[in-house]
Amino acid sequence: MRILLIANTLPPTDLSGAGEQVLQLRSGLEEEGHEVRILGRGRHGVPGSKVLFPVLAVAPALRAIRRFRPDVVQVHESDGGLVVIAARLARRLLPPATWLALQQVSYREERHAVRPLRDRSNGRVLARPTWAERRFRWLRTPVQSLLGRWSARLVDCVLAPSRATAEELRRDYGARATAIVPNVTGAVSPAPGDAEWSGEPAAHEGPYLLFVGRLRIRKGVEVLLHAIGEALPGCPDLRLLVVGSGERSASLARSVRDLGLDRHVRLLGRRDAWGIAALLRRCRALVVPSTYEGMPLVVLEAMAAAAPVIASRVSGIPEVVVDGETGWLVPPERPGELAEALRQAWHEPEEARRRGRAGAQRLERRYRPPHATRAWLDAVARTVAEDRA
Repeated sequence: MRILLIANTLPPTDLSGAGEQVLQLRSGLEEEGHEVRILGRGRHGVPGSKVLFPVLAVAPALRAIRRFRPDVVQVHESDGGLVVIAARLARRLLPPATWLALQQVSYREERHAVRPLRDRSNGRVLARPTWAERRFRWLRTPVQSLLGRWSARLVDCVLAPSRATAEELRRDYGARATAIVPNVTGAVSPAPGDAEWSGEPAAHEGPYLLFVGRLRIRKGVEVLLHAIGEALPGCPDLRLLVVGSGERSASLARSVRDLGLDRHVRLLGRRDAWGIAALLRRCRALVVPSTYEGMPLVVLEAMAAAAPVIASRVSGIPEVVVDGETGWLVPPERPGELAEALRQAWHEPEEARRRGRAGAQRLERRYRPPHATRAWLDAVARTVAEDRA
C-alpha cells in the first residue's frame, strides 16, 4: 500500500506524543513493505507556523494526494480537519483513498480539564488556571473540537490509542467507526542531544522520583507537590525532578518555594528525548498525577526503561499500568493517597524494581511497533471490507 500521514507535530522539532506515534507507525508499516510518506511542517512540505497548519496544509495535502495517489490517507489530531473537508469537496478530482483520523484526545475533555485543581478529600483548591490556560480553554479548544468533529464524521474510521479515548470520541465527536491502535515505543531511539548534566548533580546522585510532561494544569503537578509535602515526614530524603516547560512554569516555581520544597524538588525545564531517557533509567519511579490524558507516551517510555509508574486512575492509563503489578494507580486529585504510593515506592526499592521489570515485560507483549502496525492494518482491512459491503 501507499500511505500518506499528515501531521502537525513531528520530533525532534516537537516533543509530541502524537508526532512520535507518526514516526513509530511509519517505521512499523515500512517494515511490512508499505510505502509511507509524511506531510508535516517545514522540511516535510507545509510552510508556516504550527497555529496556521490546519489552513496551510490544505493545498500541499491535495497536491500530495494527486501526485502520490495513496491508498490510505491519515490525518492526526484535529489539525487535519480542513484537509478532510477539502478532500471531500474535491473528491471527484482526487484518486480514491481510505481516510483515517488518529485522535489522541477529545478537545471537549481538554476544555473541561482547564479548571482549578482541588484536593478531593477536603475540597481545598490547590491551583488555578493561568491566564494563558484560560485563553486556551475559551479560544483554542472550541476550534479544535470543531475540527475534530469534522474529521471524525467525514473520515472512514477514527483511530484512538485506548478504549477510554475511543468512547470519548464517539460521545464528543460523533465518531461512528472507531478502532484502537495503541501508542507504542521502540522504533525510534533517542540520540544524544544537548542535555547538559554537569550542573545537575541531582540527576546523578541518589534516588529520585520523576515527572515528565508539559506543565499545564491537567497534568496535576501541584497535586504532586502537595503529595511530596505530605510524604516528607516519613521520607525526609525524598526528591523529585520535574522535566518540562509550559504555561505553569512560573507558578510551579512559586509553589515549590511557598510549600518549602526547595531542597526536595528540582524544576529542570525542557529536556530532549535522550535526556529524558537517561533520567528514566535512573529514577525510582515515574509519577503521572494527571486529571485527564489520552494514553501518555511517557508511561511507555518509563516501562521501556523498567521504571515503575505511579499514576492517576484516569482516561487510558489503567489500560496500560496495572496496579500492584507494573506500578501504583491512585484516584486523581487525592494528594494523601498519592503520598502513600510515593512512600511505598521510596521505602521499598526492590518492590519498585519488581514492578518496573513487570512493566518492561508488559511493554514487550503489547506496546511495541509491530503491535500498532498489526492493529492499524486490521483497522484498514475492516474499513475497506465494510465500504465494499
